Amino acid sequence: MKGKRNALGKGLSALLESAETDVTSKIGSTGSPAVVGSVSEIAMTSIEANPFQPRNEFELEALEQLSESIKEQGIIQPITVRKLGYDKYQIISGERRFRASKLAGLKTIPAYIRIANDQAMLEMALVENIQRSDLNPLEVGISYKRLIDECNLSQEELAQRVGKKRSTVTNYMRLLKLPPQIQTALKENRITMGHARSILGLDSISAQLQLYKDILENNFSVRDTELKVSKARGTKKKKSKTYTDPNIKALEKKMSDNLETRVNIHQKSRDKGTITIDYFSADDLERISSFLSD
Repeated sequence: MKGKRNALGKGLSALLESAETDVTSKIGSTGSPAVVGSVSEIAMTSIEANPFQPRNEFELEALEQLSESIKEQGIIQPITVRKLGYDKYQIISGERRFRASKLAGLKTIPAYIRIANDQAMLEMALVENIQRSDLNPLEVGISYKRLIDECNLSQEELAQRVGKKRSTVTNYMRLLKLPPQIQTALKENRITMGHARSILGLDSISAQLQLYKDILENNFSVRDTELKVSKARGTKKKKSKTYTDPNIKALEKKMSDNLETRVNIHQKSRDKGTITIDYFSADDLERISSFLSD
């Protein structure tokens, strides 16, 4: 078996390990500090399943596929556990990853540690560290998802907490829908967030993986990737028109930046034209619709 790579990165593994925001600290199963609220490596034998887990059956084939991915890529998104007592933890979320890790033969697993009634403290610590830590885009997306799932926040509420636009929060969280190989490449800076967002424009995992391979082999820019996605989706880039007012081009760029997607302004005459706004999924359409309705 190949040696497992560290799929967390220094940014996420350091999340919450701050004297100002730590809830408490104990020595964990591996002999290293297990900081409540942070990411810590915990012995698999110290973790028990959640008796209230609504999902009782896990497809073996899917677990085996995830297990093989874990052998190659490591754990990209840590599980979440509740501290029960000294060196004892219970799974809150991530039981599928936990079971697949067992199949992969892992002895320890990265986990977020929670204690009873610590939601307010967790929310405060996460927000503070997201704003000041040097996290890569994938790690930011994971942190946003934690705030929404574990602190019962809406995307609007989360956007207010972290001082970002709702569309920005959505874009970071969408990165978690990418296949593990592409998530790892984003974490390791082999592709940019712009590449990753473009890849999400393709519906099938096989198409996403092929485009990812093409990006690496051909050193595609983000614009090259966008054009590949447009071609794959059956769209055609319109020919240049007679009217190329630089003010219109500047407005086009401003709208693209604000909507965080591709916008084309096509001038039919000096005073008339059409605006085309691209979206790449149902979630993306809802995000853009909400932005335009504000």
